[in-house]
Amino acid sequence: MRKKIITVIGARPQFIKAAAISRMIGNSYADKMEEIIIHTGQHYDANMSDVFFKELQIPEPSYNLNVGSNSHALQTAEMMMKLEPILLNEKPDAVLVYGDTNSTLAAAMVSSKLNIPIIHVEAGLRSFQKSMPEEINRIITDHCSSLLFCPTETAVQNLKAEGFSTEASNNQKANADNPSCIKSGDVMYDNVRYYGNIAEENLMLMNELQIESQKFILLTIHRPINTDHPKRLESILAACLSILKQNDIKIILPIHPRTSQKINESINPEIPQAIENAVNFIITDPKSYLEMLLLEKHARLIITDSGGVQKEAYFFNKNVLILRHETEWNELIQNQCAVLVDADEDKIVSAASRFMRNTKNEFPALFGNGNAAEIICNTIIEKL
Repeated sequence: MRKKIITVIGARPQFIKAAAISRMIGNSYADKMEEIIIHTGQHYDANMSDVFFKELQIPEPSYNLNVGSNSHALQTAEMMMKLEPILLNEKPDAVLVYGDTNSTLAAAMVSSKLNIPIIHVEAGLRSFQKSMPEEINRIITDHCSSLLFCPTETAVQNLKAEGFSTEASNNQKANADNPSCIKSGDVMYDNVRYYGNIAEENLMLMNELQIESQKFILLTIHRPINTDHPKRLESILAACLSILKQNDIKIILPIHPRTSQKINESINPEIPQAIENAVNFIITDPKSYLEMLLLEKHARLIITDSGGVQKEAYFFNKNVLILRHETEWNELIQNQCAVLVDADEDKIVSAASRFMRNTKNEFPALFGNGNAAEIICNTIIEKL
């Protein structure tokens, strides 16, 4: 009898992560597992949602909750109210969630109340900053889960420090009172290996943007900690303008809708005017996953506040400046291929200059061997 797994996703990074496991189920586990996808609608813009399902060939969601944007509390509450009747009707063997979004938290809370086992992919990450909503989401989800799949050894040790047993027990089934923590590797690495070459088929994008390989910096800014604080956003953009003055290079910014709105409405108008006048500062529409992979693969340097882009940079052996004062991926800092620059203009300019002169070239296999989805599917069959 096949196990019925309900996957709950709602944000762009989750669509990407879900592609690896959905592909593995479809190709190798269709006789053992049935996957039903629920899209919460947390990301509802077509450029941030629909395109990823089509491009990554993720099965169409069986349900779309159409929650949309709202405050954290209202958004999470609406998801929970809409998820409960679906889970009661479908009676899944487990609910699978990814990462640390409100969609993840809502699914974990509802499943926990209904005594449905929770599978958490990307478990054990910690920024140790509880002021971040994502940190609360991931902690609560971990402590509700039956199967916790850790992308790195650091994640395993974080759970161990919180009282989880990390000793393998092949004979016992997993449940909320007896959770299993497994170092699976990172499903995003599975995807980069699978889609990286496919992305190369879209080299026309480089021509459209008038950029050459290794002669541009990729910049992404989307987190509220940067977009919702005008001084931080001004500092980041001013630093990028300084980098352009000091180097013969271009900057490409695929702009998030929130970021575009804040630049136009909230910050000193002299900065957007300077960007408009800088021929080497190219702002473009949001890019699809494959287009982003192509840009990451060919960039000289990456500057971002995205957790996913940090890792993808590492997978492509790229140095990265992290526009935050912390990161869940401390392995990148320890390996000296990434630097936490926060929104400090001087730190951003200095670190960019250093990496432009001396590229860090050692990128050991910290995130597994690209077979995380297979490990996850095998473990679900064995432990639930």
